[in-house]
Amino acid sequence: MTKHTTNRRSALAWLGAGVSVPVLAACGGSEARAQSYPVSYSEAEWRNRLSAMEFRVLREEATERAYTSPLNDEHRRGTYHCAGCGNRLFSSAHKYDSGTGWPSFWRPIDDGAVGYKTDYKLAYPRTEEHCADCGGHLGHRFNDGPEPTGHRHCINGVALDFRPA
Repeated sequence: MTKHTTNRRSALAWLGAGVSVPVLAACGGSEARAQSYPVSYSEAEWRNRLSAMEFRVLREEATERAYTSPLNDEHRRGTYHCAGCGNRLFSSAHKYDSGTGWPSFWRPIDDGAVGYKTDYKLAYPRTEEHCADCGGHLGHRFNDGPEPTGHRHCINGVALDFRPA
């Protein structure tokens, strides 16, 4: 009979393996970038068209700091468009204060305005939201929003341009 002993080194090895699996699963290409979109530019063209922060969020899927967007306090009637391509995304009629520090909406302006994919960057599944026309990263959709949808579209303000009615 073989006696199995667990020492600190083997325990740390197993712990490291367990932690690395979800981290490695989060790596890899973006499904949104693998698709083709009606609006498409080279990386150099995107960098030329967008500010540095817009590029980081829309093209590299970064997240702006909470409570930094002036759109949090935007209460006029109007439409929110993709900062990358101008696609109409959200209506002010669907905006609400979620208390999260990002502009939040309970639905997109229409069913074809945004697309979704599963994001594992935090080692658990989240619903990433992107512009249906250019694939630009907008934010995430959560299932803790108000009725009638129960959804919270938590959107990076830098990914949006507001146009008053």
